[in-house]
Amino acid sequence: MHTILGAGGPVANALTRQLENNNDTIRLISRREIKPGKNTTWKKADLLNLDELREAAKGSTVIYLCVGIVYDAEVWKQQWPVIIKNVIAVAKENNARLIFFDNVYMYGLVNGPMKEDTPYNPISEKGKVRVGVANAIMDEVKAGTLNASIARAPDFYGTDSTNSFFDMMVLAKYAKKEMAQWMGDANTKHCFIYIEDAAKAMFLLGQNPDSDNQIWHLPTAPALTGKQFIEMAATIYKTKPSYFSLKKWMLWVIGKFMKVVAGTVEMYYQYDHDYIFDSSKFEKRFNFKPTPYAEGIKKMSETLYKAE
Repeated sequence: MHTILGAGGPVANALTRQLENNNDTIRLISRREIKPGKNTTWKKADLLNLDELREAAKGSTVIYLCVGIVYDAEVWKQQWPVIIKNVIAVAKENNARLIFFDNVYMYGLVNGPMKEDTPYNPISEKGKVRVGVANAIMDEVKAGTLNASIARAPDFYGTDSTNSFFDMMVLAKYAKKEMAQWMGDANTKHCFIYIEDAAKAMFLLGQNPDSDNQIWHLPTAPALTGKQFIEMAATIYKTKPSYFSLKKWMLWVIGKFMKVVAGTVEMYYQYDHDYIFDSSKFEKRFNFKPTPYAEGIKKMSETLYKAE
């Protein structure tokens, strides 16, 4: 049984579709009810509650941890250590493989491409929390007590989630012929993973036990500058490539009134420096070609963010 923790989020939803198409037996676990699909059941559980999680995940063979919690460093410090401790315990009890969908915060500011062996050097509080989570998993792997892999991805796009700034601040704006917004310096390079590629990659890891016990960077197209992303999107939406850049001080001011925005301030270094993600290891191992940005954006212009 394939069990998805944090069901209902963008990555979890896309992964669920992949598993359903493969006729796998799926268990969705979340605090909020989700209408199950083909070969799918839903169980309510709070990942902070070991007993609830233990009951909901009973019988799992592969566990995907795709949970997202409130975007606040203090909440992360309190909740992530409990969550990962509970998830590891349940994975071990079921002798299940664990696949953790992770971000790149633990690397900190990297001069050059981020790779699977890039040292951890967090410069944010959230990054420090992520180091603890990753080490908790890999310490069990090294001890031979858990079969697990960490699947890392950069910022994503291709979803209706407000967590994707490219979707919300560029594609959704150009769909309405409005001025786009860009986070940080549009002259620096950035990478985005197409949400469907992330889901397909997680699916492949789940289907291949020989991929366990290591870190994988999920398939992501090469970095472009913010201006290149903006010009590409504007061309596809047949609109002017107009935009303005959100500065750090702007986020700080807005964050006084919106806590979610406040949580982005310490991560601003990702948007005023090059943010280059290397996924060549995964691409070679699985013969996987990431979706080109133009193709992904065009699909969004025909589906979620149709031009008005």
